Amino acid sequence: MSNLHEITITVNGTIYRRSVEPRLLLSDFLRHDLELTGTHVGCEHGVCGACTILFDGQPARSCLMFAVQANGHEVQTVEGLGTPEDLHPIQEAFWESHAAQCGFCTPGFLMSLVPYLAENPDPTEEEIREAIAGNLCRCTGYQHIVDAVKLAAQKMRE
Repeated sequence: MSNLHEITITVNGTIYRRSVEPRLLLSDFLRHDLELTGTHVGCEHGVCGACTILFDGQPARSCLMFAVQANGHEVQTVEGLGTPEDLHPIQEAFWESHAAQCGFCTPGFLMSLVPYLAENPDPTEEEIREAIAGNLCRCTGYQHIVDAVKLAAQKMRE
């Protein structure tokens, strides 16, 4: 008798139907089953933010969710933000502001910031620092990330 569960999940606008084990993490499903490796796995405890995706439009830690919990829901990963030819304003701003060094944390920051900037189009530096507090970066010292968020906000307002 199979212990697999059928799920239907929309990821970056594409509907996927898969059979998954109930214990399969959403982060592993995205990375291994769908080969969307932009969702990074860092701490595996929901602390670092590297695995952040948009779940029905809201930031969520994919390492804390099972794939079966996403059944019937919509997920967006960093691969769904933009393309190399047509970057999302937050991606452009990270690039222009040198906000990524090793880049491991970047997808989580991007996915956390997209809905934040939609709700807060003109944040102060203090508000930005509060907004990114749930994402850890070991390389940048955060100032370039703050600068990128300011630039992205400006780009998105224009």
